[in-house]
Amino acid sequence: MEKDSEKMPETTTTSNMEEQVNQQERDPESNSLHQPLLKRNRTLSSSPLALVGTKVSYIESLDYEINENDLFKHDWRTRSQAQVLQYVFLKWLLAFLVGLLTGVIATLINLAVENIAGYKLLAVVHYIERKRYMMGFFLMTGVNFILTLMATLLCVFFAPTAAGPGIPEIKAYLNGVDTPNMYGATTMFVKIIGSIGAVAAGLDLGKEGPLVHIGACIASLLGQGGPDNYRIRWKWIRYFNNDRDRRDIITCGASSGVCAAFRAPVGGVLFALEEVATWWRSALLWRTFFSTAVVVVVLRTFMEYCKEGECGLFGEGGLIMFDVSGVSVNYHVVDLIPVTIIGIIGGVLGSLYNYALHKVLRLYNLINEKGKLAKILLSLSVSLFTSACLYGLPFLASCTPCDPSALDSECPTTGRMGNFKKFNCPKGHYNDLATLLLTTNDDAVRNIFSTNTPSEYRVFSLVIFFILYCILGLFTFGIAVPSGLFLPIILMGSAYGRLLGMAMGPYTTIDQGLFAVLGAASLMAGSMRMTVSLCVIFLELTNNLLLLPITMLVLLISKSVGDCFNPSIYEIILDLKGLPFLEAHPEPWMRNITVGELADVKPPVVTLSGIEKVGWIVEVLRNTTHNAFAVVDNTLVPTGGQMSEVHGLILRAHLLLVLKKKWFLQERRRTEEWEIREKFTWVDVAERWGTIEEVAVTKEEMEMYVDLHPLTNTTPYTVVETMSVAKALVQFRQVGLRHMLVLPKYHGPSVPPVVGILTRQDLRAHNILSAFPHLEKSHASKKGR
Repeated sequence: MEKDSEKMPETTTTSNMEEQVNQQERDPESNSLHQPLLKRNRTLSSSPLALVGTKVSYIESLDYEINENDLFKHDWRTRSQAQVLQYVFLKWLLAFLVGLLTGVIATLINLAVENIAGYKLLAVVHYIERKRYMMGFFLMTGVNFILTLMATLLCVFFAPTAAGPGIPEIKAYLNGVDTPNMYGATTMFVKIIGSIGAVAAGLDLGKEGPLVHIGACIASLLGQGGPDNYRIRWKWIRYFNNDRDRRDIITCGASSGVCAAFRAPVGGVLFALEEVATWWRSALLWRTFFSTAVVVVVLRTFMEYCKEGECGLFGEGGLIMFDVSGVSVNYHVVDLIPVTIIGIIGGVLGSLYNYALHKVLRLYNLINEKGKLAKILLSLSVSLFTSACLYGLPFLASCTPCDPSALDSECPTTGRMGNFKKFNCPKGHYNDLATLLLTTNDDAVRNIFSTNTPSEYRVFSLVIFFILYCILGLFTFGIAVPSGLFLPIILMGSAYGRLLGMAMGPYTTIDQGLFAVLGAASLMAGSMRMTVSLCVIFLELTNNLLLLPITMLVLLISKSVGDCFNPSIYEIILDLKGLPFLEAHPEPWMRNITVGELADVKPPVVTLSGIEKVGWIVEVLRNTTHNAFAVVDNTLVPTGGQMSEVHGLILRAHLLLVLKKKWFLQERRRTEEWEIREKFTWVDVAERWGTIEEVAVTKEEMEMYVDLHPLTNTTPYTVVETMSVAKALVQFRQVGLRHMLVLPKYHGPSVPPVVGILTRQDLRAHNILSAFPHLEKSHASKKGR
């Protein structure tokens, strides 16, 4: 089977990547053993290049399928009840540690952000109160510049994969795509420090996406026993050195990251179920829920401790929390009209945001091609523009007198917290735009979500706030710093939600703060296309079940409207990066083509005999990039001839293991079960064993033999050649396959035992259409009629 790979879309392929693709096409070793070097007209081959983080990498798929060979069967047969319980206990222990460490790191990130940004803003306000406006501007701009520079340098020089949110790469990994260098220790530390710097610098990005990536990194490092160079080699840790268990642990980490960002344990589990994970089962549901429960306990413990004033400026704030448990939510049938309107607006604006962000990311790809200096300058330019807007725009807003009924300590507030920032206003007045801009992002959300404040914000200020964050939200995401999409979308959505609440004020009983919540939910659903998980996250944030019906309605309308225009933002990013993500629903025209027809346009399948010559194995490995090979045995038939039958599938890694261990036979014979156990262990089979170039085989050894039967997976997933591609795609994705064997419908002495082997890139829609362009034309003509 070919190494799973994906071709970059034409709209985003850069000149550097085109050169690498051309080199790959000219490389004879990338061709099948039996394929001529002349390029075929109809082929499903593609380049194994994709953007992982901000770096062009070679990618391949993951082996989620259980490899049921003789060693695996013997291992499970000989495990005692105590060993099985120990294995299960270790899974739960890892889930606990993932939740514990994610909660601790999330608290430290929030504590650092609140203190760095808080003291910076206090110093800026101090200069403003003394009318030293230029000093305040230079201080704010300088600190933001240094923090952004620190985050950018770390990402550019130490961990390019730490830039961005990391959620698209996690989605691809859990879908079955290996995303290299995404979960290392260096990436995790750069993500932590970089997100602190970027968020504290006031950039229009959140720490929610990075927290999901950090949780996945923690889970991956725990599952493999530490960083690559310093792994713990305990026997029971090595049980998790397989893609299947590692996938489950990373799912727990992603759920814990969402929980840590929003303090929403159930929402974190549902986010992983709805948005991230492709594979799910009940045991995984319990472990992810256990991890998120641990995260909540850790966060609550730290927040109770910090309320005593032991954490500097980190006290009531630090985590997005909109508590309306004491607010009575009253709405009538008439209120469904503005709720429906806000849902439609959210769907339209969300799809527009996705479209515009797609164009900006394509532009940024061209800029980032210029080199590391271009990435640094781009980030610093965005930082300077952001600082200038956040500091200068509040001067455009007029001062508003405080409510006479408000206490003197509430209005105006001169500190960091509070809804009534004095800024440059006289005593007894406040600046509503400064309340939203000259504060941390979490406090901005808290302020604009505030209830029972119908006259606090002016229309002019909210319009300025909305336009600014639309611009910043487009141009900040994509720079070389850790960034999340949740918070910018929440800020944009809450602004137009509050504006609609002000416009509908005389005709509705819903509070303006609740309109802001509904606006944020609608834009998130319109852009990210989440429903169930988003609904639960907002319910856990608001702490009020009375919001459930209208929140559900808004989310359903926004997602439905957004789906009419373009895919979700994460699907767009996956497509831009070239990651071969398999969608849940096949294209309608895929029912008009069979897997046998797909296999026909691929190079002829390379098979191995059950007892194979060492020289042929070496030649096959050197001249193909296949990751697995069908093992075929010849058997006698009653008519006196021979018929080939498929014994199973053997991985390239296991062939390399045989060559490195020198498990050769002098004569062609079957080995006994004890012979394989003397040479190999289940740990050896789980490891990956480099490349064929690292193996040295002498001429004498080339003439020897290898019995492949003990290492062959005798139960690979197979389909008949007459199955439609649509049905095969659903099975491929749901089971989490890497290889799908296509067998002939009829068997006989003259019929080859294997028609072909399909991989994920063979089932990608645009790859199929490149070989069968008439499928899209026929589907378009049917739609036209």
